[in-house]
Amino acid sequence: MKISADELEPLFDVLPDVVFFVKDTEGRYTHANLTLVRRLGLKQRGDVIGKDVTELFPSAMGGSYAVQDRRVLSGEIIENQLEVHIFANRAPGWCLTCKRPLRVRGRICGVVGISRDLGLPDGRHPIYDRLKRVLAYMQEHYGDGVRIQSLAEQAELSIAQFERHFRRVFQLTPQQVLTKLRIEAAMRMLHTDDSVASIGVACGFVDQSAFARQFKATVGMTPRAYRALTQEQQGVMPA
Repeated sequence: MKISADELEPLFDVLPDVVFFVKDTEGRYTHANLTLVRRLGLKQRGDVIGKDVTELFPSAMGGSYAVQDRRVLSGEIIENQLEVHIFANRAPGWCLTCKRPLRVRGRICGVVGISRDLGLPDGRHPIYDRLKRVLAYMQEHYGDGVRIQSLAEQAELSIAQFERHFRRVFQLTPQQVLTKLRIEAAMRMLHTDDSVASIGVACGFVDQSAFARQFKATVGMTPRAYRALTQEQQGVMPA
């Protein structure tokens, strides 16, 4: 039995924490659930259908999403990509994005994907308290050279056990959480006058290039573009 995107769309409409979409080979939306429509600040599905990401998102972010879509159209599968989504009508939010090529008779004819909001940790897990202490350490030392081996030792687990339980509790790998903490700190610091290079170092990145690369992969734009966007939203002209 096969289910069409037309049938899936209304099912995803009732999920407020999941964005669902289908795009054609030109990157234009053919399907979008109401969660995406509302987060874009639009009123109806027709305001999204037929448009591409460069028409719906800030230019830097839309361009990054378009590049990601082209990778999928070439056959790549994107699984659990940690991203910050920035919509004009709501605060930035963390999500896990999955995208797959949409195939008909073996030929790629589009992109199908979801972005799921990051949920709350599982506080009922048997070793939640141990992992919570490790998370507190990561929150305090994200700017340092944090090693997974050291974190596992703090939790009194092997690396394999630590990574498995950590992901079950926090829905993310330890490395993804470390990235999340560093990017969150960088986003806060980009509201200041500190240089991009100094912010990258303070947040634990080895150099400005690594910082810019990871920031763009996660936020959808470079640190400088993010700073310019926030200044524009606050009505401040970039220096």
